[in-house]
Order: sequence, then C-alpha cells, then structure tokens
Amino acid sequence: MPNIIIVESPTKARTLERFLGSGWTIAASMGHIRDLPKSTLGVDVENNFTPEYVISPDKKKNITQLKALVKPLVKKRGKIFLATDPDREGEAIAWHLLTVLGVPPNMAQRIVFHEITKEAIDEAVKHPREINQHLVDAQQARRVLDRLVGYKLSPLLWRKVRRGLSAGRVQSVTLRLVVDREREREAFQAVEYWSIDAEFGHETTRFSAQLARIDGKKADISSKEQSDEILKNLHGKQYIVANVQKKEVLRRPYPPFTTSTLQQDANHTLGFSAKKTMAVAQRLYEEGHITYMRTDSFHLAPGAVASARDEIQRRFGDRYLPPSPRFYKTTSKLAQEAHEAIRPTDIRIGGDEMQGKVDRDASRLYGQIWKRMLACQTADAVVSQDAIDIDAGTYCFRANGLMIRFDGWLAIMGVDTSKERILPDISIGESVELVHIAGAQHFTEPPPRYSEATLIKMLEELGIGRPSTYAPILSTIQERQYVERLEGRLVPTSLGIAVSDFLVKHFPHVVDNNFTAKLEDQFDAIAQGHATWVPVIRTFYGPFEKHIEEVTENAKRVKIEAEATGEDCPECQKPLVFRIGRFGRFIACSTFPKCRYTKPFVVKTNIPCPECKEGEVIQRRTRKKKVFYGCSRYPACKFASWKKPKVLSEIEGPIHGIKDGMLNGVKP
Repeated sequence: MPNIIIVESPTKARTLERFLGSGWTIAASMGHIRDLPKSTLGVDVENNFTPEYVISPDKKKNITQLKALVKPLVKKRGKIFLATDPDREGEAIAWHLLTVLGVPPNMAQRIVFHEITKEAIDEAVKHPREINQHLVDAQQARRVLDRLVGYKLSPLLWRKVRRGLSAGRVQSVTLRLVVDREREREAFQAVEYWSIDAEFGHETTRFSAQLARIDGKKADISSKEQSDEILKNLHGKQYIVANVQKKEVLRRPYPPFTTSTLQQDANHTLGFSAKKTMAVAQRLYEEGHITYMRTDSFHLAPGAVASARDEIQRRFGDRYLPPSPRFYKTTSKLAQEAHEAIRPTDIRIGGDEMQGKVDRDASRLYGQIWKRMLACQTADAVVSQDAIDIDAGTYCFRANGLMIRFDGWLAIMGVDTSKERILPDISIGESVELVHIAGAQHFTEPPPRYSEATLIKMLEELGIGRPSTYAPILSTIQERQYVERLEGRLVPTSLGIAVSDFLVKHFPHVVDNNFTAKLEDQFDAIAQGHATWVPVIRTFYGPFEKHIEEVTENAKRVKIEAEATGEDCPECQKPLVFRIGRFGRFIACSTFPKCRYTKPFVVKTNIPCPECKEGEVIQRRTRKKKVFYGCSRYPACKFASWKKPKVLSEIEGPIHGIKDGMLNGVKP
C-alpha cells in the first residue's frame, strides 16, 4: 500500500511527485480546510475562548476525497505524512487535517522541509515528528485575538464612523503609522538654506567642491543676502590645497534575503507590491526553485554556502572568493522557527538560465534572489574615498571623490559607475583655478510618505507583524480604501484618517506600537512553550470588552471631512470634493444629495499622448484596481501602457489585448 503525503497546493504536490515517483500518493488540502465562521464571532468567550471552527463549503468535496484516501491507511495503520509549510500556519493546517480526517495522533507523521528538493524530502521522511502543539497554539491565539478585535471594533465603526467599515488589530496600527506620517508632512515648515558650489581646475582636470567651513565652523547659509555676501568676499581670492585625504574602505555585501528584505528589494527594483512579491515567491518555492519564502532568519545551510563558493570561483575566479565562508547572525528580535534565509535551491542556475522555465515576473524575482545569495558569499568591494580641502582665506571648500578599486560582490549586484567621482592627483600647497562659482537655494523637505518597502521596514523595526503578515497587512489597508497608492507612495484617504483618529482617541492601547509588539512577543513565547494562549487572550479581552461598551455608549459619531478639489461644480457652482466609493476615489458635488453631479477621479501626468498627440496621458485603473496609463481622449484614442512614461521615448509600447477600448475584457 502506498504512503500518503498531504501538502497544501496542487503545485507543491506535482513538485513532490517529480522527486518521489511511484509508491507514493500526494494529495493537496488546498490550504486551510476549516476556519472560524464568517457570519458570527466563532469564539466562545465564556468557555476559555474556544474557537468554533467550521469547514469551508468549497473544501467539503476535497475533504471527502482526502478521507477516501486516508481511511484504508488508518485501518491498516499505514503512514500518513503531513507536509504543510514549515511555520505556524502550516503547523495549524496539519493539525486541522489530523482532526477533520480522523487520523489518530500516533499515525500522523509531521514532516517539514525548507526547500523542495529530493535530498530535503528524503531527509524529512527519514525524520518525521509529532505535530508541535505550541506552534498550533500560537497560530490559534493570533487568529482568536484578531477575530475578537475585528468583530468587536467593526460594528462600532459602523455606528460611529460609516457603515461597511472594518478594523483589524495590526492593520489599525499600520494605518496609524501612515496617518501620523501624513500629519508630520502637514505640520512641516520648510526652512531655506543655501550652498556655495564651485568648480575648480587643475592641469587638465576639473572637479566640483562645496563650501564646507567658514572660520573653522560649518558653513550655515540661510539667505540669498548671506550667499551674495560670501560670493563677494570670495572674489579675487587665491585657492590653495590645504589637505588631501586618501582612504580605502571595504564594502561588505548585504546578507541573504529574509521575507521583509525581499519585499523591500522587489518593491524598489521591480516595482512589485508586497502581495505580488509573495505570490510570485510562493510559486517559485512550490516549483522547487527557492527555499521557503516566509522567514526572518539569515541562516544558511553549510552545503548551500559551499555550493555558492564553488559557483563564485567558477564564474569569477579565485580573486572574488573570500578566504572563508560568510555566516550571518540573525539580529532581528522577530526571528522565530529555525528557517533558512531565502535562496535558490540550485545556485548553479542563474537568473538568465531561469528565463523560459518560469514566467517573466518569477524569472525577475528569482534573479534578484540568486544575485543576493551569490553576492553574500563574494569578496568585499574595495572603494577609494578621497577628499581635498581647498582654502580661500577664512573659507574652506571640500571636494569628495569616490572610485571603485575592486568591484568584488558589486560585480554580481551591479556597479553604478555614475556615482564615481574622480579627483586629480594633487599635493598640499598647490593652487587651483576657480572656473565657476555660484550660490544655490534649497529648502528642507518634509519626511517622505511611506512606500510599501519603507513601511515594511518600519513594521519590522517596531516589532509589529511577522514575515507571513506583512503582505496581508498592506493589502488590507489599501483594499479597505483607508490608504491609496499614488506615485508609488502610500497616502491616507479622508476615510482612513477618520478611522485612525477614532481608534487613537478611544482605543489608544490597541493602536499603540509598543503594545502591539509586546503581543507579538507573547505569541512567540506561546510558540516556544513558555506561555499558554488562553491567559494571554483573557488578559487582553477583559478590559477591551468593557471599553467597547463604554465607547459604544459615550462616543459621538464622527463626521468625515471631504477633501476639496479646488474646482466648482459645473451644474450648481458649489465646491467639488473627493469622495470614496466601492471602486475608489471619485469627485462629487459637496451639496450631495441636493446636487448629484459626479465625475471620475483622474490622476494627470502632464505628458502628451504618444499616439494621438492631442490627449494627455492619465492614470487609470482596471476593475481589479490595477493601475495603468491611458489617453485622456479615450475611447477616441485607445493608447494604454502599464508603465508611466516620463518622456515619449521611454514608453514601453501598448498593452496587448486591448480591443474596442477593453483592457483584459474590462473597460478602463
């Protein structure tokens, strides 16, 4: 009788079949087979917060098929392996399978592997274990607590803010970060400052320098009058080299990817959202190309390090191979189960070799993972950081130079030669010629809005969330229309600001960074067997439930202030405002319902349409809210592009599949 391995997805099942061959039956649970009910609380708060799990209707047929496979083995006491993902969520899925399928605990064999390769699978099958109840309890505690918060806060938001709203524990903290950053920007007062920039000549070389010190103190120029006075004083001065510094520094490679750094890098370099990054990485993992993609560890298997060193030597030679392997210590306090960092399962397959084996997005993401893994084991880069100080009486200019002496790991990640600044070979006491000098006005800038990458970095630094939660958190606050993404940055909507302000006012502890981080630490303690989950929930829920009742009774209803557009209604001449509907922002008359004028919200780019030359390129969205760029004269002009063009020559070309003004079957 064949052994059975149950995994989550058909893709993962097909990959295992490729390695295991005959004698095995591989089945897929299709993710979670049961969960808390959608229409009710599903937690018995009077009975130790017992979860009331229900089987998902769309999983009933699959469960029947799994039971038919398992039943003969149970009778004959065969082997049933549960090979769900190697984290808390995967452990919980295995536990649910064990319960629903009626498998006796002593017959269930839990196996875990962090990469889907023949060696890893064979090793896992040789060393099965029991289900780790501590990991299951940690997942269950998070699920129950999030359900209690969501199902108690959401009805309150319906009553006090607007119908149809919902709130989540970690999502609300994340929303607060975005709103607080926007408030910082609004309160920011720009400060004027000036720089004095000069160009000097020495023999045949020209180089740039900036006024650094006046009378030995840092040059602090706050007005045009000061700048003009300094320029006047510098007229006719002699410029003498006062000091020359030459320093070589080592630049060490970055560690291999964790979940958060992969999401950040993919956002910066590929323009992927966190949600897209995780979906693509999931495919790569399930097809056996990379190790498990939900991890906060820098750990690398010794065999993987040895393979990387062999590949570096083969591709680049001995000079690029450091004397000993590099091992990176995980410093994040978030690190939990003993995962590896994210790396290719076969380092010999580079990014270019992956093209054609997987789709374009997967190939690009794999290329980043491959480069990062190979680079982290490559020799340091050697960079020359030079500086020249030039005195003109009481004024001192500083010229900084930068040159890469040995590219090392940068040969893999890419060398940006545009940042190199080469200074002349010059000695102290030599004079240089002033070619050009001018003052330049500047203003301090407000803190930038978060991108998905910088917000994930902040969540990680604050200890909020875990590798498996970053992408869902960011997706949720955007899908709920509390935050929108404009020009790659996250901007809170008026609705998001109203919700955040209400929660901060009435539930400051729930949306407090430190409180949320401490809860994550408690979940970790449960996973490690150092705490039990019911007391953790009880400690939180008692005061929370009482506070919900007080706020429900005493809090006033919030009025959402609509943001003015600066335009007047063409029908009644009253101000137009931004409003939020089920498909996102739109523009409406401020006197609604008296005046029902509306029009779509359009993000303009001030770029002429490259096809008709008459319209303007504007930002549009598909019904699935995916951003693309099209002509303002649609449907007369059907130009569309996924990429925002900066100049006409940069437009990648039209999107294939547009027919009669349809984008993927949907009208823009």
